[in-house]
Amino acid sequence: MSSSRWPLLLSALRHRDCSGDEGLGNSTYLLDLGDGRAMVLDPERDLRQVRAEAQRRGLRIAYAVETHLHADFISGVRELAETEGATGIAPEVGPRGFAVTALDDGDTVAIGAFTLQALGTPGHSPEHLSYLLHDDDQLLGVFTGGSLMVGTAGRTDLVSPDQTIPLARAQYHSLQRLMELPDDTPVWPTHGAGSFCSSAAGGERMSTIGKERATNPLLRVDGEDAFVEALLASLGTFPDYFLRLGEINHKGPAVLGSTPALAPLSAAEVADLIAEGAQVVDVRTPADFAAGHIPAALAITLRPVFATWLGWLADPNRPIVIVRDTDQNPDDIAWEAAKVGFDTLAGELHGGMSAWTGPVDTLAVHLLDAYQLTAHTSPTVLDIRQHGEYAAGHVPGARNIELGALADNMVDVPAGPVVVMCGHGERAMTAASILERGGRTDIQVLDGGPVDYIQAIGQQLQVRS
Repeated sequence: MSSSRWPLLLSALRHRDCSGDEGLGNSTYLLDLGDGRAMVLDPERDLRQVRAEAQRRGLRIAYAVETHLHADFISGVRELAETEGATGIAPEVGPRGFAVTALDDGDTVAIGAFTLQALGTPGHSPEHLSYLLHDDDQLLGVFTGGSLMVGTAGRTDLVSPDQTIPLARAQYHSLQRLMELPDDTPVWPTHGAGSFCSSAAGGERMSTIGKERATNPLLRVDGEDAFVEALLASLGTFPDYFLRLGEINHKGPAVLGSTPALAPLSAAEVADLIAEGAQVVDVRTPADFAAGHIPAALAITLRPVFATWLGWLADPNRPIVIVRDTDQNPDDIAWEAAKVGFDTLAGELHGGMSAWTGPVDTLAVHLLDAYQLTAHTSPTVLDIRQHGEYAAGHVPGARNIELGALADNMVDVPAGPVVVMCGHGERAMTAASILERGGRTDIQVLDGGPVDYIQAIGQQLQVRS
């Protein structure tokens, strides 16, 4: 088989730990069918990279396939069907708002010289399918979506609380079914590290059946009950927008066709929108936000994880006004928002903060470096990372309230000056903006994380010695 026809990993190069620090943590696959056409599997709504790669290789996207109803992003299958004429292929879930070829367990479909065979692997979702990729009689690999992942498996608590345990049991049997494949079978998951659909963190994107059999902790437990216990114990929190995107993907998301517009707004127009209930999302760097921002603005730095935190923290029922720096791409902002269901933003403050004529807030204290933190006498440190990150290592005495839960747990933040920290500083500034919006003015934000704190302690010890 020629390398040009081997599945090509796209978009998921932005991934890391479960904070989502490098994006949604998902993989989209582009398969050259060998006849000038291509198949795309589990595409996100922002199709710029997929289309660019297909164009670079001279391919027309003929098939758009999904493994399940995604909860963490809006699928690009309908977009490709409507704009590229691609044939949609997806699990059978009853009537959809758009046409697809619906498959059940055991069904096969020819795509160019290849054949996709549906393999029922419920667990991450009830309808979940994996796809065996065949070239004639040769098994080339398996697309496992949110079922088997590298070193873990897809979480089962995204449908409803009463389905979490039954789906976990289904997940166990699905993984056992996948283990019937030959050891050398390549495994191509969709979800991975950085995706909140994953039940654990890790760095690899692809694997083999044999490697997972030998090393995946969830495949080394003793029986179904132990598997369910281990899987459920690994689950952390997830954004509440997951509970609404699955239905949007079922009904069929709106077809955007082109980049959603980010309309320019004057300062007066922004002020009017705020008075009418709009929310301001400031996507600039933490340092720029601390230097001055529109009162009550929510700070979410534009980076690959922007979509996750926008979906988690912004109110989907209120218009959004963006504040950005001139070197930040408005198309990136619009597409990241569209990934999580914010199809139409109210617009952006034209000219950025320099054009703002209304009141300006600044954090009571700007960014604090790790060396300054070590010099504090018993500071109150609020660590707003995910609990798993906090448990893996934190500043001594730090209190943990996850960023996604902060707005609902303000009463648990100690009175008096507080130092907010995360892994690098971006999430901490988001937390600071939430605290400030809640009336707190005694806020410091650590420019860094636990690693920087440890290094600062070490430097202090060297100086003292």
